Amino acid sequence: MFTPTSDADLVKSGAGDVLIPLIRAAATIGFAVAPCSLGFVLIAVSEHLIRSIMVGEDPEMLMSDLQNQFPNDVFEIIESDDAGLVPKVVDLIERADQALELPVDIRGTDLQTRVWDMLQNVPAGTTANYTFLAEQIGARTAND
Repeated sequence: MFTPTSDADLVKSGAGDVLIPLIRAAATIGFAVAPCSLGFVLIAVSEHLIRSIMVGEDPEMLMSDLQNQFPNDVFEIIESDDAGLVPKVVDLIERADQALELPVDIRGTDLQTRVWDMLQNVPAGTTANYTFLAEQIGARTAND
């Protein structure tokens, strides 16, 4: 039997100090590993959006890194790449100077998404430091 409890009752009882973990359903993330000039590339996709692209020399390490990045999710091998994302990502690695729009799932804080938007404007083959990016988005750096 459940009885209604107000926030005030929780505070009086001290139960307000208890942390309740958020429960969320695990997402299913499809992934594929393909060879490229840098070794291998792992592409992780959910809901037809790219969640992660990782490059490395060992496909098993890439998979381990993916599991660490998304510890609560379920993984399945992409059997059919109808959107052709795998060859597009490999082609982007091989020819980084080309402009290519990929369906990327951007999640993060407001600051993280502003940094991502700013990084989209950095030309291929050039570098940008944190101070430059912070100045461009109007954020403060640790030196301020």
